[in-house]
Amino acid sequence: MNLLLDTHVALWAITDSPKLSQQARDLIESPKTIAWVSVASVWEIAIKHALGRGDMPVSSQDAVRYFQESGYRFLPVQAEHAVTVETLPAHHQDPFDRILVAQALVEPMRLITHDALVARYSDTVIKV
Repeated sequence: MNLLLDTHVALWAITDSPKLSQQARDLIESPKTIAWVSVASVWEIAIKHALGRGDMPVSSQDAVRYFQESGYRFLPVQAEHAVTVETLPAHHQDPFDRILVAQALVEPMRLITHDALVARYSDTVIKV
């Protein structure tokens, strides 16, 4: 299964956070899973870390290294992903979450998130 990790899920996984549910951990670590991180998530981490508010524990450079060490693949943002954002219902206004949903729908992949609003988009979204 191709599993696209929402930004917070990817960060929880690489930091071994107790916030990551056992269900999420099992899905990510399954030998049948290919875990993906969107380049949009790397961009989100870079922006939030640069703001210095303390809500982003790692820099984008460190996150990329940790994602690579964990064996995650990177999903680039394509024009088709961006176009799909326009067709999404207005469940969520966060542009990073909306592009992740669009990517999951276009590719197709299962998107794993802890965000109930993101989960409203499609049954391809796994809420953990």
